[in-house]
Amino acid sequence: MKLSIIVPCYNEEEALPYYFAAMEKLRPQLPLSFEYIFVNDGSRDGTLLYLRQLAVQNPETVHYVSFSRNFGKEAGLYAGLQRATGDYVTIMDADLQDPPELLLEMYRKIQDPEIDCVGTRRVTRAGEPPIRSFFARAFYRLMNRIGQTPIVDGARDYRLMTRQMVDAILELTEYNRFSKGLFSWVGFRTEYLEYENVQRVAGQTSWNFWKLFSYSIDGIVNFSDAPLNIASFVGAASCLGALIALIVIVIRTLAYGDPTTGWPSMVSILLLVGGTQLLCLGIIGKYIGKIFLETKKRPQYIVREDERLYARQHAATQVPQDEPAATKETPTKPTLDQK
Repeated sequence: MKLSIIVPCYNEEEALPYYFAAMEKLRPQLPLSFEYIFVNDGSRDGTLLYLRQLAVQNPETVHYVSFSRNFGKEAGLYAGLQRATGDYVTIMDADLQDPPELLLEMYRKIQDPEIDCVGTRRVTRAGEPPIRSFFARAFYRLMNRIGQTPIVDGARDYRLMTRQMVDAILELTEYNRFSKGLFSWVGFRTEYLEYENVQRVAGQTSWNFWKLFSYSIDGIVNFSDAPLNIASFVGAASCLGALIALIVIVIRTLAYGDPTTGWPSMVSILLLVGGTQLLCLGIIGKYIGKIFLETKKRPQYIVREDERLYARQHAATQVPQDEPAATKETPTKPTLDQK
């Protein structure tokens, strides 16, 4: 039985040695052979150099894929899932915020034939900025209220899946991916392990507030049409309000001869209506943009290098050593007697 370990990497040069050492220490405790699949997502530090060295030193277990540029974590996860060949597949971050020791309990639980996936969820957010924690909790509440696919609060991408579940996820070939939603959408039974937040072992996170905010917007758009319903409701309410106001003004003018005056109120109404229209157009435009990207049929990622290509190139660039020249016997001139 084989375990495929998918590790997306973006500028993880400092954390990778700690991660690999921790996983190798855990390896004898699992009755599985390991297959590491590192995905270098356009890192700008020495991540690729370290992965090359690691693959050369461990050719049987370490594999890597390096993108031509940064395509995002979702593309990295998809590339890793496509290359995983194990009976079980897990996804982990290289910064050790996903505790490797949880794999022991995850493997024990997934032996139950009724369980297809064992996920993890953080019960605390110690060490995170308060504003990030607040918006993260608000995102999960909002998603579970307006979305058709439930997402567990604090759920991580760190999970152990069966081959059947991985194959089902790979059938979802959409360009706009939100893995937390896809893991839930396929519908296999999932059990969650709870743990407290763990700080990075080394390096700096590449996720800032605005990246997380944009990622959450993509999750809402990918798994809910509620924003479109809200835009329709706001537009209908605005039209109804304008109609009622028009009737009131006409009746008031006919009954009392008191026309409505004042440009400040008029400007305020125009700004309100115009802003509402722009908001609704923005929501609709977000969905149209997603459709536009899907219709292009662009690849999720482009591979620049992997361990096999690097091995071939490295072998081709090695200068062969000069072989000793073959000694040739100088023919002797026949003597007169020989003639």
